[in-house]
Amino acid sequence: MENWFSPELLALVKELEQPGAYVALLLVALAAPVSWGVVRLARGPVPRPGSIWFGGHPGNGVLFPAIWLALAWAAQRLCLKLHLPLAVFRVAMPILMSLVVIRLVVRVMRAAFPKSGLVRLVEKTVSWMAWGAVVLWITGVLPSFLDALDDIHWKTHSGTISLRTLLEGSLLAGFVLMLTLWISAAIESRLLVGATGQSLSLRKAAANLVRAGLVFVGLLVALSAVGIDLTALSVLGGAVGVGLGFGLQKLAANYVSGFVILTERALRIGDTVKVDGFEGRITDIATRYTVLRALNGRESIVPNELLITQRVESATLADTRLLLTTVVQVGYETDLDALMPRIIDVVSPIKRVLADPAPSVNLSNFAADGLELTIAFWIADPENGTGGVRSDVNLALLKLFNEQGVEIPYPQRVVRTIAVEPGAEAAGVVPGEGVAGATRGSAGSAASIAAQPNVPDAVAAPSAPGRDDGPG
Repeated sequence: MENWFSPELLALVKELEQPGAYVALLLVALAAPVSWGVVRLARGPVPRPGSIWFGGHPGNGVLFPAIWLALAWAAQRLCLKLHLPLAVFRVAMPILMSLVVIRLVVRVMRAAFPKSGLVRLVEKTVSWMAWGAVVLWITGVLPSFLDALDDIHWKTHSGTISLRTLLEGSLLAGFVLMLTLWISAAIESRLLVGATGQSLSLRKAAANLVRAGLVFVGLLVALSAVGIDLTALSVLGGAVGVGLGFGLQKLAANYVSGFVILTERALRIGDTVKVDGFEGRITDIATRYTVLRALNGRESIVPNELLITQRVESATLADTRLLLTTVVQVGYETDLDALMPRIIDVVSPIKRVLADPAPSVNLSNFAADGLELTIAFWIADPENGTGGVRSDVNLALLKLFNEQGVEIPYPQRVVRTIAVEPGAEAAGVVPGEGVAGATRGSAGSAASIAAQPNVPDAVAAPSAPGRDDGPG
């Protein structure tokens, strides 16, 4: 059975069976609640779900495993001075380091790309790699595994590159990129806190520039860590230039348009705009696209180039106030001189209706059924919707009309029943047919036709089949 396991693993198990190992295990176990308490005191009573250090609860951030790792390292130094077995730390330290790496990757990825669907996949991949490395380290297989990777190599014009070098360079590159994303996310959160209006757009542009610059520097450092000669990037730059000239025109145009929008401040986060038939409030301006959120909850992702090349209707560019109207009809007998001031009196106190400019009432049309009145009023918060305030105005008008006895007319039609004189059927007039045919023109002409004994030939009833009376 012992031949199945590596000598390092067997030695570790034997060392763990010693009584002194329980002291080290107790120290590592006590470091966990101490770390929890330190994080809890540093965070305060209010949770910080978006924080990389703290997370939603004390054990969800990077700070908790980092403090636990530091305390475990201090306990290892203490056990070393006391000549106690260190086997526990050979197991605990890799596990705690893996926790720190996993928490760091998870929190940074969620802060840098909060809406990306690939974040979950990256988290799982990093977790499996970290725990796999821990297992290889504890079992003692990791050195043999690295030596096997080192044996796989190939020659290049600048030397020899092994698979182990590529793996270590990739891990270092990932760490550098993670560090740059962390710094950029922290800078962006600090720049955007408390910003509104034009200041928000400027700070958003500055945050995007800082992130792009840090990612570019991190990419150069990562390529150097992998072992790629940076002088070879001249060829890559030429290829990228050709790609921009052909296939990446739209992508480059969207990125440039994003910076133009943010720097010109023609469109700002919080503005209410209408683009390509979609109206909504700007909730985010990224380097490639802009997010519009309609009042019904739907969101539209608009490429930034579209905001530069097409017409954009803005309701809040120079002034956030918005004019709304509602139309109502009253009867022709209504006293408008007395009613119109009363309408202004009931509309003005309504919440969200501005007193300056004041509401107004205009006689806009002489409709078929009544007098058409247009009530206009202003609001200062169109981002909160217009249906609610318009409903409040209509309800106030309905209550006023009921109190004042004002009639809201509706279409009315008069139907007349015309009796046919006795003996008309013998004269060839069929009840309903002749009159119905005449009523297609007008009701008045039908009534005159039915009342006259001598019906003109132009509107007379049709002759019997086979007869041709001709004009009379």
